[in-house]
Amino acid sequence: MTAFQTAEPPFLFHQGTRPLLVSIPHMGTHIPPALAARFTPAGRLVADTDWHLDLLYAFAVDMGASVLRATHSRYVIDINRPPDGASLYPGRSVTGLCPVDTFLYEPIYADAADQPGEAEIAARRAAIWQPYHDKLAAELARIRAAHGVAMLWDAHSIHPVLPRFFDGRLPDLNLGTAQGTSCAPGLGERLLALAQAEPGYTSVLNGRFTGGYITRHHGRPASGIHVVQLEMAWSCYMQLEAPFAYLPETAARVQPLLRRMLGAMLEFAQAQ
Repeated sequence: MTAFQTAEPPFLFHQGTRPLLVSIPHMGTHIPPALAARFTPAGRLVADTDWHLDLLYAFAVDMGASVLRATHSRYVIDINRPPDGASLYPGRSVTGLCPVDTFLYEPIYADAADQPGEAEIAARRAAIWQPYHDKLAAELARIRAAHGVAMLWDAHSIHPVLPRFFDGRLPDLNLGTAQGTSCAPGLGERLLALAQAEPGYTSVLNGRFTGGYITRHHGRPASGIHVVQLEMAWSCYMQLEAPFAYLPETAARVQPLLRRMLGAMLEFAQAQ
């Protein structure tokens, strides 16, 4: 198998001025051409992308937040999985560090022989996964040094109906704090209260999604680093089917709530 190579940078980054970093690890769509040639049409569609979150959270830059976002598709490597590929939800169906099927169980690779081996997975991890996490950790350290505390908002989105992962329809707003271990006590509940007060949206804290690797690994409240994940249903801001278009009017209804939630993160930081 040809060694993995990519000409695309592993992330795009904007440095802000306030103690908040917004991480968007699953919005990348890039697949290196040599790898795309091994993919099925379903793989090249990259349907399981966290689409348009740069547009949805564009206001965060105006709030002074730093923003870190991935460039490569999660089908190349999933930045929100542990580096050893261990399951975040043992006993449940999950996709891996370098997935071989989509959320709908469609094969990503045209032939089983095209699936990556250990050496290729290691190369992808070194080229994409590690630089993202290094930058994330460095920015959190910079923010904490400058402000005494660092707040991380890990932004995700997903189709609201995916039987592989959950029964029925997912709530609109799924907050995760690794069962309260990734941030200070009460912060998750404060954010949930804001979501519950907003008419027209359903919400839950530490439900089906409690936080991925980023939340669990980087959240260290005792050291002044507080992390919250939000998994948002696509129906809050975009089309559910290809071409997965951004719906500005729909998005505009939820953006004030997102702004209030990020504002609550900053208010918490200022109180420390």
